Amino acid sequence: MQGTTYFAHPTAVIDPGARIGAGTRIWHFCHIMEGAIIGANCSLGQNVFVASGVEIGRGTKVQNNVSIYTGVICEEDVFLGPSVVFTNVRNPRSAISRKEAYQKTLVRRGATIGANATVICGNQIGRYAFIGAGSVITKDVPDYALMVGNPARQTGWMSDNGQRLDFDTEGKGICSESGDHYTLENGAVRKLEH
Repeated sequence: MQGTTYFAHPTAVIDPGARIGAGTRIWHFCHIMEGAIIGANCSLGQNVFVASGVEIGRGTKVQNNVSIYTGVICEEDVFLGPSVVFTNVRNPRSAISRKEAYQKTLVRRGATIGANATVICGNQIGRYAFIGAGSVITKDVPDYALMVGNPARQTGWMSDNGQRLDFDTEGKGICSESGDHYTLENGAVRKLEH
């Protein structure tokens, strides 16, 4: 798109009133509605829909065929895999308008949601959490949690780098990729500063 600080493929539809940050790339057949906010340096793959009121933080990557409905907020550096599904009403009916019943879904910084996962509205996905492909999120997810299945259950912990963390008997763990240290205390993971 000419005269902008972002790239939009000619087939993308960007409604007036959408706010898009510098360096963002929007690919084939995307639709960004009025009132949507997309941060800088994001990437939206083919056939992505972003509804009015959605907020997407800088550095977020949205893969092909993802629909992000009103009520969803993604913080910075979130990864949404192909065909991720968000809902915004828990009990939809075709004949009953429930627009006033939209529930908020918050995806915290650095979280990954794998391909074909479904996130039921009204839940929060914690910082650097990792949602496995095909999982269905029906409740809040702690920071750094690894969630898999339908309904999703926690099966472990992940580092900022997306590597599985193993903790010793003292609750200490090290990321195999970065060497960063983590602690597990009272069912919560925290990254230790050097």
